[in-house]
Amino acid sequence: MTESKHLKARIRERMARTGERYMTARRHVVDGRAAAPLDDHGWRLRGGLHPDTAAISNVLAHHGADVSEAMVLGAGGGLGAGYILWEFEAHGQPTLVLGFRNQWQYPGRWAAKTLERLGVPFELHETGGARAAAAKLDAALAAGRPAIAQIDCQTLGHWHLPAYKEGSGGYPVVVHGAAGERVRIDDRNLAPLSVTREELDAARARVGSYKHRLVICEPVEAGEERLRAAAREGLADTVEHLSARSDSFGLPAWRKWARMLVDTRDAKAWPRVFEDRVALSGALLSAFESVEPVGSEGGHLRALYADFLDEAAALLDAPALADAADAYRALAQRWHDLAEVALPPALPAFAALREHAAALHESVIARGDAGADDAARAAAQLWELRAALDREPPLDRDAALELFGRLSERLEAIYAAEVEAAAMLRG
Repeated sequence: MTESKHLKARIRERMARTGERYMTARRHVVDGRAAAPLDDHGWRLRGGLHPDTAAISNVLAHHGADVSEAMVLGAGGGLGAGYILWEFEAHGQPTLVLGFRNQWQYPGRWAAKTLERLGVPFELHETGGARAAAAKLDAALAAGRPAIAQIDCQTLGHWHLPAYKEGSGGYPVVVHGAAGERVRIDDRNLAPLSVTREELDAARARVGSYKHRLVICEPVEAGEERLRAAAREGLADTVEHLSARSDSFGLPAWRKWARMLVDTRDAKAWPRVFEDRVALSGALLSAFESVEPVGSEGGHLRALYADFLDEAAALLDAPALADAADAYRALAQRWHDLAEVALPPALPAFAALREHAAALHESVIARGDAGADDAARAAAQLWELRAALDREPPLDRDAALELFGRLSERLEAIYAAEVEAAAMLRG
């Protein structure tokens, strides 16, 4: 027990320092060894990086089809970009939203086209009625068929988000079994994780745009020819998508964000929005958690896409794709460097935010139900400290402007590198 406690502390320390997800940090700490997948009543807990891609990959693996999470990402059109800074009066603070996956703002459309390209028969069930939604899920579980359910994260509860986050959105989780009044879910966790059926039903009903959405996949054999076709279609989709000129939903979003960090005239620019630095710490934490895998949604995805390009290079006998993979791994490092600037660990208050975020991630992902109390404690500490720093900023005006400038410089470089990498794919 003492050895396990020390190992956990070392993994958390690395996660806080590097921004890595639990699985990556653990491999570095434990001599490169990955933990063996755990069996949860017939469902293998394989983990994963990104909720949308991991859900599909894990369901297909359950049905006997070996389709990596990287291949799912690539088949679905690969990468995207997105930057929005919302200002909601009801929340009393700006909300930063970053997107990194193709069609990140349309999860239903993305899932459907991805499954179609992979040749996976599936049933998409949507209804406004709670009774019909519950019956559909009951039938799937009774037949031993895992179902992918779109949920509201705050309502489901296992990430212990504050009340004001209710209804702000979420992502898919796999519901793979029932246990009395609880249901077993897979949110990339490596130990059994469950929620009450009441919590799940409420989380499925909370967001109107995907209310009660359920995807049930049929068993399928993933042949090499099908994967080749999916890789080709996905690459073509990526090239087209990354050519979009939208400064909210295309690569120019990174250039826009860079500009908005230093513009002193635009009312939506950071020097104006955060002129008194109130709520700035929360925005910087959001940037860190959105970019780094230690957050709840997988991070920037550039390294995972590089893995897809390596797979595609072999499948399509296209060695030039391996060069593009190197470019995206270099981009992954650039995004990590940006996160380091956004929430610098040299500042003790920001270092503490990172430590609480790492403790929350480790408790949910590594220990599931067994880590629920620790997860609740870490989340409470995280949100309490964030609120305190939002009220009393640790950065003075000059320090904040300097940080904005450093972020802007890095984003300009990221934008140029993203455009260059996309051009390699186009070629």
